Amino acid sequence: MTLSTEFVVSSLQELYGENVTTADIKAWCAMNSSNYQTVTKRLDEYKVGRGKWNLTVSEKLEQTYQAPAVIPSIEQDLIPQKDDNFVSFGNFSDIKKIIKSNLFYPAFITGLSGNGKTFLVEQACAQLKRELIRVNITIETDEDDLIGGFRLVNGETVWHNGPVIEALERGAILLLDEVDLASNKILCLQSILEGKGVFLKKIGKYVTPKEGFNVIATANTKGKGSDDGRFIGTNVLNEAFLERFCVTFEQSYPTPSTEAKILSRLCDDDKFVTHLVDWADIIRKTFYDGGIDEVISTRRLVHIVNAYKIFDNKSKAIDVCTARFDDETKTAFLELYDKVDADFEIVDKKEEV
Repeated sequence: MTLSTEFVVSSLQELYGENVTTADIKAWCAMNSSNYQTVTKRLDEYKVGRGKWNLTVSEKLEQTYQAPAVIPSIEQDLIPQKDDNFVSFGNFSDIKKIIKSNLFYPAFITGLSGNGKTFLVEQACAQLKRELIRVNITIETDEDDLIGGFRLVNGETVWHNGPVIEALERGAILLLDEVDLASNKILCLQSILEGKGVFLKKIGKYVTPKEGFNVIATANTKGKGSDDGRFIGTNVLNEAFLERFCVTFEQSYPTPSTEAKILSRLCDDDKFVTHLVDWADIIRKTFYDGGIDEVISTRRLVHIVNAYKIFDNKSKAIDVCTARFDDETKTAFLELYDKVDADFEIVDKKEEV
């Protein structure tokens, strides 16, 4: 008599339940005049350990592959909110044109920290009402983080799309933020950066990009590492990976007039804004000439005006927002601002209560 796998499984389940052992199978074979090796061979897909079989494994795997993502993509609104204080400058108009074109045209944006690289992509998507999925890259980012994987939900294992797959299926903009911090595991995106989609080998499904899908990467370097040590943790990216980006934009800090416009939307004190912009401009010129190793970014200036709103004290606002620098640099920055603003008084912490 030829035993079917279905008969063996159902018969074993009736006698011993879902989990069976070597002893159980040998006893069953004796009762049914069957060969032990033949029976265990039919149960290969159910084996979970040495001398152990789980007779529901196959069923669970089928349910797993058919299961939806943990959060169906339709339930999420991924269009960034418009920021009324946003002032366009630098490469904003070019990035907006690329996104508006709906063409697959990967772009790389590089520049010093705090000059609005990420913000300009977010606001371009907000103005065009395009969905944006931002992924903050680190040295630990791997294929599971980007593409997706199995997750335990309510006691069951289900497939969960990663941000890359979500962006592909929705035709969204995928923003790889700080991409130069990545390891070689980022190479799992090679085919995606060619606009070809990706095959999900874990569930046997090929995902093709929906119209409008695009990839934009931001980084402090050009993917060649940081020679001066300013951006510790950045890595040399694979040349084939970098070559897949069609264009590279070099984002600079805004001009003094543009920067003044940015700060004026956050601060009503025009004199303070003017002094801050002039101060930052002098520091940057000195930095570019190699005179100092640190720089005041646009983001740092925004921190200062917001600190001014909180503490209502210009000296304290500048002091606490420059405290991130070493003592020598901080002192030099404060003394320079003192020369720019005649009304400025360096805060004396001993007098603070």
